[in-house]
Amino acid sequence: MSEQDTSDRDYESVLRDAGMRITKPRKTILEILAEGEDHPDALEIFRRANARDASVSLSTVYRTMKALHDCGAIHRHAFEGGPARFEQADAPHHDHMIDVDTGEIVEFRSEKIERLQEEIARELGYHIVYHRLELYGRKRKTR
Repeated sequence: MSEQDTSDRDYESVLRDAGMRITKPRKTILEILAEGEDHPDALEIFRRANARDASVSLSTVYRTMKALHDCGAIHRHAFEGGPARFEQADAPHHDHMIDVDTGEIVEFRSEKIERLQEEIARELGYHIVYHRLELYGRKRKTR
């Protein structure tokens, strides 16, 4: 069984547990999510799903994404100035660099940043339970 098949089934289980039926359009949406390695917004998910199955509606995409988010199966990111974007919740922790000119989102992980955050929290008397780091920038011009 491929990783995609596993993700499809996991999403299906989450939706069934939330009392939702797995219709053909919803199955198509789940396949799109399982295949994705980017951070699509609802309209992009709709475009991809609708290209495969014309019966997929934008409202079905919104309802499905809300249910998956409410159940913790996906993360919803509201990057500054743009629509909400989604990614799988089971991905290893990472942070984001957002290109302000193109909207490209680059995932990265830095042990230095993670250690520094822990150190700051400890100095202030806290234990981090959740955090999100978003950096916004422009590509440097090469000469």
